[in-house]
Amino acid sequence: MIALTLLLALGAAAAFYIVLRRIAFLEEELRRVESLIARHDPEVRETPAPPSESPAPPIQETESPSPVAEARAERARGRIEIEPRPLPEFSFEALIGGRLPIWIGGAALVLAGFFLVRYSIESGLLGPGTRTVLAALFGVALILGSEITRRLPATADDPRVAQALAGAGIASLYGTLYMAAALYHLIAPLPAFLLVLLVTGGALALALRHGPPTAAMALIGGFAAPLVAGFDAAGIGALLVYLALFTAALFGLAIHRGWAWLALTACVAGFAWINFLIAMLAARAGDLSAVGAFTMLLAVGASAALPATGAGNRWLRLAPLVAGCLQLAVLAPALDFSWLAWGFYLSLAGAALFLGWRDGAYLPGALAACVLLLVLETLAIGLLAPGFTPIAAILATALFAMPGHALARRHPFWGGIALLGTAGPLLIAHLRAPGLLSAMQWGWLELAAAGTVFALAWRSRADSEHSMLVPATALAAFLAGLGLGQFVPGDWLALPLSCIAAALAWWARKIRTPLLYALPAYPLAAALIAAALPLGALSELILASLSGERLTYTLLPALPELLRELALPVALGAALLLDPAQFGRIRRVAALFATALGVLLLYALAKQPLAIATLPRFEALGFIERALLSQACLAAGWMLVRRARAVTLGHVLLALGLFRILWFDLLLLTPLVEPQAVGPLPLLNAATLHLGLASFWLWTLPPRWRPGAALLTLLALLAAVRQAAHGNLLTGPIGTAENGGYSAAMLALALFWLWRGIATGARDLRVFGLALLTGVTFKVFLIDAAALDGLLRILSFLGLGLALIGIGWAYGRFVGKGAAAPEPLN
Repeated sequence: MIALTLLLALGAAAAFYIVLRRIAFLEEELRRVESLIARHDPEVRETPAPPSESPAPPIQETESPSPVAEARAERARGRIEIEPRPLPEFSFEALIGGRLPIWIGGAALVLAGFFLVRYSIESGLLGPGTRTVLAALFGVALILGSEITRRLPATADDPRVAQALAGAGIASLYGTLYMAAALYHLIAPLPAFLLVLLVTGGALALALRHGPPTAAMALIGGFAAPLVAGFDAAGIGALLVYLALFTAALFGLAIHRGWAWLALTACVAGFAWINFLIAMLAARAGDLSAVGAFTMLLAVGASAALPATGAGNRWLRLAPLVAGCLQLAVLAPALDFSWLAWGFYLSLAGAALFLGWRDGAYLPGALAACVLLLVLETLAIGLLAPGFTPIAAILATALFAMPGHALARRHPFWGGIALLGTAGPLLIAHLRAPGLLSAMQWGWLELAAAGTVFALAWRSRADSEHSMLVPATALAAFLAGLGLGQFVPGDWLALPLSCIAAALAWWARKIRTPLLYALPAYPLAAALIAAALPLGALSELILASLSGERLTYTLLPALPELLRELALPVALGAALLLDPAQFGRIRRVAALFATALGVLLLYALAKQPLAIATLPRFEALGFIERALLSQACLAAGWMLVRRARAVTLGHVLLALGLFRILWFDLLLLTPLVEPQAVGPLPLLNAATLHLGLASFWLWTLPPRWRPGAALLTLLALLAAVRQAAHGNLLTGPIGTAENGGYSAAMLALALFWLWRGIATGARDLRVFGLALLTGVTFKVFLIDAAALDGLLRILSFLGLGLALIGIGWAYGRFVGKGAAAPEPLN
């Protein structure tokens, strides 16, 4: 304990040395300014310049300029040269040899008195009354010594000796009063209080007389006195009363002299005592209620004292308030979240709000108090007797929400306090203790809170740039959605959420604030999250279908469930996308999700009529159903692209339809391998019509789609040949007649494309015809001719040769001539 106290004394002495060094520097500056003004004051008699210096030009007396103005004019004309400001001389030797010993000596005097009293107590040499009188005389002697040294010629030039003695005397008197009133009960509480006021008045007078060092010594002695005598010798209550009175005295002195450092140091020492007492009493399972009261008073007092001392730093002024709130938040669990704990915290929070109303610098502290209150409520619910925490939540809501809403337009911090105070306690109570109220009661409370928050947004509507407009709207929507959700079953949440999204879209159109347009996306996203089960089932279905599952109908979720949970959000999202301003910056993402979910929902609806749930039914209707779905995608995409509306969506649907043809019809579930009925009629069967109609959509689109159209036309022709050879089911080997039919059909198509390309000047058709003709040639030579022999082989080659020669001659004659003929110039 002795070593700790000495270390504290040394640290405090070093800190106050820095303060004194700064004061000396300021005094030197003040003397320099006074000297400068005196040199230019006409009423001050000029003093002759030193012989080594040239005499300054005489200053004529005038009535117009003031001394300060004349000095500025002289400096502007370059007549006055101000020497660089010398810093106060500092040396390590002067510090160690001349300054620190005096301060440490003063602290040692205080400790000597305290330890002398402690020794007398332990050894039983003196009675309580005698000890008290001797301690008081010791303190008075130190103060008298300070006055004597201040007047003695030997010590008058060094005020530090008097300062150290006066500070030590004040600290001794504080310790004596604590010992007499709290330890020995020699003085009743009221006389003790009056004597504390008397000593405080004496300390104030001495600090005014001797300056900061005396105040610093009084501070150290006053806070260290209970440690020397035993902090709990007279009970925690008496100790805290002493600390409160002593701290108040220091605050008063700091305000009177403008010493912000003294108020801040007293505040730090007070919080150090609080944490020390919490640690000591927690180990002994003691009562901490009085510590909570002292914490509240210290935070409020320091917050009021620091501005009065002239402290300009807003964060420095705010620190005690935030520290007090945090300290009470730490202390609340130790108080079992009792009424007393809540009373302390709510009182300090009320003080923070009052200070924030008086001075905007305290608003961050008020907001921090609101946040810490929510943390306390989160920790408290479930640990207290039923019925108490809801009352605390109601009080907290009223405490923060009412002034927050009343002053919301004054500063954004007030708006934040209004939003947190209105919604925070309610949401935490609902989350942590849903059983406190019925679902209907929670719903009505949340709707009421939503209306209160939206009132703030409504008041901000005139100023679209008001910082509270968007957060108030978003929070009101959240509370309204949560409240409405209490009135419907869980699988009907899409209904209230869609209503909230529609209301947000209306509000955005009314106010026309860009950030508001993005808000409808969030309740729609919440609706999709609520529909996680059907969406998960649809995702499983898509993966199974892509992997080759034939009976996907059995994987579909129930249709009523799909419509109930997905239809309304998807339809509303698609409708809102018609307004180019809705969804703001996330419009593309919203459009992507709306399209994907819309396609999924339509896919699930389209699977219902045929209901393919067995393999025989898949064989009879699988290809037809798949063709109808692909044609629906292609037709919708074709219409959008042709009408130049939602072109991107049109391209996506076209790509989806073509992907389905490639992946399912040609590769994974091709009717050439998987038995699937396509119809018995030549040309008018599902395979030919499906591919032919797909090619038609692409032929009527811009030219970049023509390669795909040509390929689909060829596939449709081959499908017609295959169906003519096999009938309803396209499975089976390829016969000789069928193989020849393929060659003849492709040759006819190639000749048709060449003719149309030459006739219309369409180069792409000519290229398609030549490419197909080349492919037919290779097929005939490598495949068809290999199956013939004798005269048939000779005749086939002869016919093929003559046909190719004729085609080459015609192509060169017509196409070459057209290419060679230059176009006339206009």
